[in-house]
Amino acid sequence: MRLISRHFDVFADYFQFYVCDAAFQTDPGLLWDEAATARMLAIGPDLIAVGTARNMTVPVEIEVLNAAPAPDLDDWDQIVDCGVSLPSGKLIVFGCTENSDDADRIGIEPGDYAARISYANLGDLSDDGLEGDDRYRVQLWRAAIPPITVLKASPK
Repeated sequence: MRLISRHFDVFADYFQFYVCDAAFQTDPGLLWDEAATARMLAIGPDLIAVGTARNMTVPVEIEVLNAAPAPDLDDWDQIVDCGVSLPSGKLIVFGCTENSDDADRIGIEPGDYAARISYANLGDLSDDGLEGDDRYRVQLWRAAIPPITVLKASPK
């Protein structure tokens, strides 16, 4: 059951956006390595950096759930499970060149969360890569932080 469902249009400058604790301490610039780039996902203790197909404004759905969802593999190009600590009880979503102080706060129960990041229509881009139907969903539920697990990898 969904407890919270919110839609954001996020400017994914440098092909990424962040989902994190409002009081995050992680430097996202230190998270990206070859493995993170390949899976389009970098993780810090209190921050998830989601890679995108375009460095433009992209649609992002945030869902806070009361339990782990079943993976809907047919509807998404790529799905990765991970986790994040949200000790402040405030979740924020913003682009990497945006000011996190300006991000909307979503009130949640403080604690550790498992997360499922789903990517759709990654190959559906214009020739110049500026337009597309790519979209992203981040689902979170209270749980111990799991290891990063690629449930479905995008064919590249």
